[in-house]
Amino acid sequence: MWVLAIILIVALMIPVAAILVDSPLGRSVARRLEGGGATGPAPELRDLQRKVETLETEIEDLNRSLSGMRDELQFVQRLLEDPHKKKPAP
Repeated sequence: MWVLAIILIVALMIPVAAILVDSPLGRSVARRLEGGGATGPAPELRDLQRKVETLETEIEDLNRSLSGMRDELQFVQRLLEDPHKKKPAP
């Protein structure tokens, strides 16, 4: 009977352990065990993160600029269209 209880407890602890390991708490413990908990990310990683953020900002600016240019191009195309199309016949 005791053997069955121990097997049942072990079987129930496996999913609980998996959930804890995959949680933010488990990740924090893993980072501390790797040695990166108190000092933060490595300098190379910080530089890479900064560069990625800069590139993302520049891409957003370029997308906004491109959208504005598309609007301007459509406006110019409408201006250059045949003016007789726009006027209704009297």
